[in-house]
Amino acid sequence: MPEGHSVHRIARQFRLHFVGNRVSASSPQGRFAAGAAEIDGHVMTDARAVGKQMFLEFDHGRWLRVHLGMYGAWDFAGDITADATVLAANGRMGQTNQKGTPEQGGAGERSGAAERSGAGEHSGAAERSGPVDAAGEDSLHSIGAPRVARLRMAEQEKLGATADTFPPGPVGAVRVRLLTHDTVADLRGPTACEVLSPEEVQAVIARLGPDPLVDPGKRSEDRFVAVVRKKPTPIGLLLMDQSVVSGIGNVYRAELLFRARLNPHTPGRDVPEETVRALWRDWSKLLKLGVQHGQMMTMDGLGAKQKAAALAHRDDRHWVYHRAGLPCRVCGTPVAVEMAAGRKLYWCPNDQT
Repeated sequence: MPEGHSVHRIARQFRLHFVGNRVSASSPQGRFAAGAAEIDGHVMTDARAVGKQMFLEFDHGRWLRVHLGMYGAWDFAGDITADATVLAANGRMGQTNQKGTPEQGGAGERSGAAERSGAGEHSGAAERSGPVDAAGEDSLHSIGAPRVARLRMAEQEKLGATADTFPPGPVGAVRVRLLTHDTVADLRGPTACEVLSPEEVQAVIARLGPDPLVDPGKRSEDRFVAVVRKKPTPIGLLLMDQSVVSGIGNVYRAELLFRARLNPHTPGRDVPEETVRALWRDWSKLLKLGVQHGQMMTMDGLGAKQKAAALAHRDDRHWVYHRAGLPCRVCGTPVAVEMAAGRKLYWCPNDQT
């Protein structure tokens, strides 16, 4: 499932390529025909992410809410330029647990989203380069994509094929297609896709825990601490509860707990306040890095060679995630795995006591 950094990146692509433009909306699959008709022909005025949920505003006061869930992904295509921190050749932009989808019609389910040169939320030239990840999460590609670039956005981000015509035909079960004069976005497989009023949007957001990129101040930290410290629920479950904190998924949960050397079974109310505050601040740090680099880089303090290896290979990027049975990078104890909140939880029984 895409975690918070991915959804923030997708919202950023919409701000760059759709906000301020009149949008044609349709539902090639047919399941969202009524919703598409509500926003068809209107100008997109805002794009926001809160945790794992994204909200697209239109000029008549209606919002498109999308939750990608386990299998959802956005495919972008058109006259776009590429954020060099996220692109890699020949692949799909999909979830961590998906290895790819069959190609259809030659182009497959690959399409593109990227950022115009000089725009966006870059913080310097260092963000615009990186080694090509074997999983396609980073790239040294120069900024400036072909006339019709194709890229998929969800958990991983990969540049796919180019096309000779625009817009390209829908591929697969496209729930909703958003089209401007030079960019198209196709949504497949979301858990939620609905048109809401401003009041309904606020009701959804009110049910979500704080997101450090949306609410970066101390009030959000205090809110997170207060909720965690009154709960008997294990901290390993609380971090996955989107009403407690927004955006944390399976990878970040395991890594945050290890970085805090915190036993995932500890009840929230028994976690020292300073540790809970440190968790919030670490989540803020990792989320910003994820948005910046387009990948979940959770190991720090690495030497030059170690960092290069971590950027190049996902297996070298995390402390415990996806390392069941392998030696802990700190103490050598085999990393344990168990089911928690319906997902695999990885942790070190020695360091996280």
